[in-house]
Amino acid sequence: MKLRAHNKILTLIAEQIQLALKEEYNLIELSIIEIFKQLSLAPNFKMGHIAFACFPFAKDLKKAPAEISKSLKNKIDSRNFSLKSISAGPYLNFFIDGNSFGEHIATDIENDVFFTAPLFDNTPKTMVEYSQPNTHKVLHVGHMRNLCLGNALIEILRYSGQEVISATYPGDVGTHVAKCLWYVKNRYSGDLPTENKGAWLGNIYASANKLLEDEKGTEKEDQNRSELTAILKEIESAKGEYYELWRETRQWSIDLMNKAYQWANIKFDRWFFESEVDAPSVKYAKELEEKGFLVEDQGAIGMRFEDEKLGFCILIKSDGTGLYSTKDVELARKKFEEFKIDKNVYIVDKRQAFHFQQVFKVLEKIGFEKAKDCYHLQYDFVELPDGAMSSRKGNIVPLMDLISNMEKTIIDQYLEKYRGQWSDMEINETARIVANGAIKYGMVRMDNNRKIVFDMNEWLKLDGETGPYLQYVCARINSLCLKQNFNKEQRVNWNLLVQPQEIELMVKILMFNNVVAQAAEQYKTSGLCSYLYELGKHYNSFYAECPIAKAETEDLAKSRLALSHACFQTMSKGLSLLGIPTPLKM
Repeated sequence: MKLRAHNKILTLIAEQIQLALKEEYNLIELSIIEIFKQLSLAPNFKMGHIAFACFPFAKDLKKAPAEISKSLKNKIDSRNFSLKSISAGPYLNFFIDGNSFGEHIATDIENDVFFTAPLFDNTPKTMVEYSQPNTHKVLHVGHMRNLCLGNALIEILRYSGQEVISATYPGDVGTHVAKCLWYVKNRYSGDLPTENKGAWLGNIYASANKLLEDEKGTEKEDQNRSELTAILKEIESAKGEYYELWRETRQWSIDLMNKAYQWANIKFDRWFFESEVDAPSVKYAKELEEKGFLVEDQGAIGMRFEDEKLGFCILIKSDGTGLYSTKDVELARKKFEEFKIDKNVYIVDKRQAFHFQQVFKVLEKIGFEKAKDCYHLQYDFVELPDGAMSSRKGNIVPLMDLISNMEKTIIDQYLEKYRGQWSDMEINETARIVANGAIKYGMVRMDNNRKIVFDMNEWLKLDGETGPYLQYVCARINSLCLKQNFNKEQRVNWNLLVQPQEIELMVKILMFNNVVAQAAEQYKTSGLCSYLYELGKHYNSFYAECPIAKAETEDLAKSRLALSHACFQTMSKGLSLLGIPTPLKM
C-alpha cells in the first residue's frame, strides 16, 4: 500500500516545506508524500502543533538541523503562508488556528468528505480469516479477542480504501467432535436438549474429555481410542448414525455461533469449514507425494525443514489421515483461487506461530506463487483474574451467559433509574449497546502481543479507559448538540476559537485519519483506541473550560457547538471502526 496525502492541512504544510527545500537547498527529489509522512504532533503545544524534523537533511546539506529549520521558516514566512511557523531547535513547527481547521477539516467532516477519502493507493485485495471456533464446544469470552480484533481490522482496512473479504473457518471435524458424539451415544443417559443446544454440547464435550482422561491406563483406553477413530472415519464417509448425529449437532453449534455474531453485528463474506477441505487436502497431499515434494518418516509423510529449523511438517499421518497443516495448505490454495485475492491474513493466537511457519514454508517449497502473501497475525490470550480458561477442563465463561449477565448489570447499575422515562425496549437496547462496547473495546485496546485479563466490573466503568466511557462521551455530546439545536448549515466563525483547550481539541481531531492509516499499515487497533480515549479526555477538558450555553457571545457558542459536533462525528466514526455502536443517549 502507498500512503496518500489525505489531510488537507498537513498537505498544505508539506507543500510549503517542499518549496522551501527546493528554493533554499535545491532538494528537488523530495515528494509531497515523503514530507507528509514525516509530519507529526509536536510534543509541546506551546512550541507548535505540527512538527517537521530537520535531522534527516543534516548530513547531505552539511548543516546543523537547527540552522536548516531556521532557514526553512524564513523562506516559508516570505511567502506569507497562512499558518504561523516557528523554528524550535532542530524542528520546524506549525500552529493550527481555528480558521484553517474550519475551512479544511470541520467542513469536510460535516459533509462526510473527511471520512470517505481513501488513505492509500495500490491497496491489495485482502482476505482476513478470523474467528475459528470449534463446533461441539461452547463459545466463551476468550473467543471474543479474535472476533473483535478481526472485525475491527476489517473495518479499518475497508475505511482506508482496501477491498477486504471477511472469512471464518470453524473446526467442525476432528477428535474433539468424536469425543462429544462418543459420549452422547455411549455414556449419556438423558434426553437430547430442546433448547440451548449449542451450550449443552460444550458441557458434554467437557464431560467426555474428563471421562476419557479418567479411563486412561485402564482396560477401556484402547477400546475408547478405537471407537473415536471409527467415529471420525464414519463422518468422513458421510454415512451412518454418527454422521447423522454429527450433522444435527454441528448445526446446533453453528446456530450458537450465529447468535453470537448477530449480537456482535458481525457478518462473514465466506464460511469455510474444516470438513470442506478435509478429504481434498489429503488428496492433494498425495499428489504432492507423487510429484516428489514429500518424503516418508516413520510411516508419516511430509516435508523436511531441518535446515530452516522448522523440523518435519507432517501432511499425511501413518493411518492415512491429514492434520491441520494438510488442511491449511489446501485452504490457502482454495482462498486465492476462489476470490483472486492478493493477500491472505490469518488472525490466530500465538500458539499457532510454528504451525503457520511450517504451512507457509510448504506452500513456498511446492512453488505456490502466493506463499509470500500469506501472513499470520498473532495475538496473546484472554484470561480471567484467577487464571487461564480451558474448554477441555470446563473452566470458562460461556459467552452468551456473560452477555446476559453484563446486560443485566448495566440495567441494574445505570439504566433502571430511567424506567418510566424510557421504554423497556430503549433500556434493553441501550444495555446491549453498552455491553457490546465494553467487550469490544476491552478486547482491542491492548497491543496484540499483550495478554488481556477480562474483568467485567472494570470494563463496565464509566470512567477510565473503557468502551462505556467513550460511548458516554459520545452520548453526552449528542445530547448537547440536540439541546442547543445544532445546525450544520449555520455560519461559524472559527477564528473565535483561540483557547488552548479549543486548539488542542481541533489538532487532535485533524489527526484522526493519520491514526487510522497507521492502524491499517500495522494491523493494530491499540493506537486508535488510545487516540479515542485521549480525544474523549480532550473534549471533557474543553467542555469544562469553554462553556457553550453560557458563552460570552452567541457566535462563540455556535463555534464551540460546531467544534463539539465535529468531535462527536470523529469519535463516532472511530468507535464504528472498532465495531462499537454509539448510543444516542445513555
